[in-house]
Amino acid sequence: MVRFLLRISRRDAVMMCLMLLGCAVLGMFRLLPEMDKEPGSKEKAVVLSVDNSNLQSFGLVQRGTQLLRVKVLSGRFRGREFDAANELRSQMDLDKLFVPGDKVLVGILNDAEPEVSLITAQDFYRLQPALWLFGIFAVLLLIFGGITGFNALLSFVFSCMVIWQLVIPLALRNYNAIGISLAAVALLTFVIIFLVAGLNRKGIVAFSGSMLGILCCALTGWLFTAWLRINGAVMPYAQALLNSGYEALNLSDIYVGAVFLSSSGAVMDLAMDIASGMEELVLKRPELPRKELFRSGIRIGRSVVGTMTTTLLLAYSGGYLTLLMMFAAQGTGFVDIVTNPHVASELAKTLVGSFSLVLVAPFTALLGALLLKRPASGLRN
Repeated sequence: MVRFLLRISRRDAVMMCLMLLGCAVLGMFRLLPEMDKEPGSKEKAVVLSVDNSNLQSFGLVQRGTQLLRVKVLSGRFRGREFDAANELRSQMDLDKLFVPGDKVLVGILNDAEPEVSLITAQDFYRLQPALWLFGIFAVLLLIFGGITGFNALLSFVFSCMVIWQLVIPLALRNYNAIGISLAAVALLTFVIIFLVAGLNRKGIVAFSGSMLGILCCALTGWLFTAWLRINGAVMPYAQALLNSGYEALNLSDIYVGAVFLSSSGAVMDLAMDIASGMEELVLKRPELPRKELFRSGIRIGRSVVGTMTTTLLLAYSGGYLTLLMMFAAQGTGFVDIVTNPHVASELAKTLVGSFSLVLVAPFTALLGALLLKRPASGLRN
């Protein structure tokens, strides 16, 4: 730990402190719409026994009520036993079947009485394994990345907090979702790039190139959404969100914001790769003309764009693999597949994200040729 602290430069220490301060400030925000006071609490419990006699099977799905005996492991009823009900509604994506020993999340009303009240078993208790998974990820990142890994971990946490504490609450309050997402991406791009590159010309080039690419992504996303007649309802739980009292939300704007928000990470990576490569060229060959430096930046971008666009395609198509398998199993024609709204939405995501990647390369190369050769004015190279 002491060795780790000694290796931290002044710049890294300042950026880390600013990032931690930003996370603390975001944690104090209370922008989510106020909800009515909960009539009870959600607690962790363990299943002691199950009764499946009330369940009916209909092919691959089941319907009915699974009765449980559970022991509460948290909250004011800790150590007490309850009867619980698990409702199955023939929905494979939402139904769950518990067995003795499972850790579950239960809803307990404030006036519930052990041995008398029937509580609700809502789902498997996934908080503990999720925390373990994040902990393993953090440890591996610190072991292999060192200070850079710690910065990456801070940027990961900061990004999650920006989305949860700013983007989601403001979108729920019906602010313009495209503007909110664009502002969030600008903030994240600024923080992450300058955390990695420092406040220097390379960081300015990478940030400026990224933002130009993201602006083009937002514009093309808005155009493609209107052109392909995608209304945003293809997103998971979109209709449930509208039915929860948010009928005024513009799902199309939310969809466009999600498109360039999801591709912004790849855009940042590409811009940083090009800016770093061009900076290295300037350091090794300071006499290199701007025109040659620009061409070198373009060549660096070409070698990365191909794999980046394929990465976007695989990431988006992987999320809808079962949908594509269903089309293949039914022998659906190509025209029917492309005109399906879910496929069209993923196609738009892939193409819009790819457009931003293709455009960010020349933007970053041009800015690098202009700025990296210019004498620094108060900025470190």
